[in-house]
Amino acid sequence: MNETSPSRRMSRIKLLLVVGVFALPFLVALVLMLSGWRPGTRSHGEAILPQRSFAAIDIRMADGKRYAWRDSEPRWTLLALPGSDCMDNCVRLLHLMRNARITLNAHAGELRLLYVGLPPQGKGVDAVMRDWSVGTDVDHKLDPYRPLGPDSVAAILVEPNGTALSRYRAGFDPNGLKKDLQKVVR
Repeated sequence: MNETSPSRRMSRIKLLLVVGVFALPFLVALVLMLSGWRPGTRSHGEAILPQRSFAAIDIRMADGKRYAWRDSEPRWTLLALPGSDCMDNCVRLLHLMRNARITLNAHAGELRLLYVGLPPQGKGVDAVMRDWSVGTDVDHKLDPYRPLGPDSVAAILVEPNGTALSRYRAGFDPNGLKKDLQKVVR
């Protein structure tokens, strides 16, 4: 039998420790990935899966022109979809969504606000709707995303290329939407 010398054994142990130092972070990352953990990717909105492009959806503006999902400059779109009617609660949420855009400061111009539906009714509508473009879904392709209840609103965040990113169902937290906007619109 060939016995290994103590120095050879120490060399092997050192080699295994070096390999372990490099392999351990990989193994930890693999375990975290398989468990579903994603650092810093928590969204307050619900991902729209499978991903869907809105570029083909025909939204007509008041002047009869088609809404350009892909703008001349890359800009995001925050799409507001009201329920059966949009009154005080709906207008309040539209106001908070408008304020979330304002908090983007210098990047506020990188987000367009698009309201698709019958114009809202209620107190303070003119002041709130001043920043919103109002359009009509010609083929009703956005109906599955609309809330069913009255005086409610849902929102969809659309990427500059026209791909729907996140959905915010009726009753969503406007502060969560604001945080999501601050992450993606830069």
